[in-house]
Amino acid sequence: MSEPSVLVASERAYGLAEGPLWDAARERVLWVDIKAGAVHAGSLRDGVIDDAAPLVAFDETVGAVVCAEDGHLLVAGARDLYGVDTDGRRSPIAPLVDTDSHSRLNDGACDPAGRFLVGGMALGDRAGEECLYRLADDGRVTVIDDDLTLSNGLAWSPDGRVLYSVDTAPGILYARPYNAVSGSWGERAVALRIENGGSPDGLCTDAAGNLWIAIWGAGQVRSYTPGGELVATLEVPTPHVTSVAFIEPELDTLLITSAHEDESPNAGYLFTAHVGARGTPLTSWAGMGR
Repeated sequence: MSEPSVLVASERAYGLAEGPLWDAARERVLWVDIKAGAVHAGSLRDGVIDDAAPLVAFDETVGAVVCAEDGHLLVAGARDLYGVDTDGRRSPIAPLVDTDSHSRLNDGACDPAGRFLVGGMALGDRAGEECLYRLADDGRVTVIDDDLTLSNGLAWSPDGRVLYSVDTAPGILYARPYNAVSGSWGERAVALRIENGGSPDGLCTDAAGNLWIAIWGAGQVRSYTPGGELVATLEVPTPHVTSVAFIEPELDTLLITSAHEDESPNAGYLFTAHVGARGTPLTSWAGMGR
């Protein structure tokens, strides 16, 4: 079988595009440009994501965005979480990273019950001190991990019983039991190590349970079984691939984001590919008591 074609799907480059997700209620893609502090939204039309201007812009880095069923957004800023209503008004939700910590928030996602998880990353040489946080709909914040260096992609198995999480710096993908109903989780284990040829970044799962992982520095998206067997490799025409998500109403199009970290012609663009797999519907953000 021939390798799926990876096609450029944006008209312009982004500084550090990340965290794509399919907002099914509005049939649009959401993603962030971290360094620009911008949340973007667009729809795939004639093979290109239409995006004239940021949906929301902040004067700080923006690590992740998720959407509630009613269209309200939850945005991870540099250190704090913000709510953004459908008119663009924003309000503080929760401070997470201490102001004296040389860290910022990075990738985030909603669990199968609509709770928001987001991790931190060190901005200096520190290692093993960053947290993976979880925000409940009553505003309580729980720390799931406190020994990470560059917390990155988050995804769940199709049945919601396994949480996958990436620590990019050591090249590790973790897996742990997860109970979305009770909110409990089990002991994590190393599911996969990527020790050469790039580093794991953002990821998603498909309906069959396979993982699709963006490999930063390698210009690839790799697909692995839950047992760690490599089953597919997509070659992306830029080295710094950041994240992936299944989009469109049938969840049959893989969207790939990248960073403008080099001088390659396609650096920072969005890409799409049809890989013969479908994603699973994402749970919307549960909101704050709504």
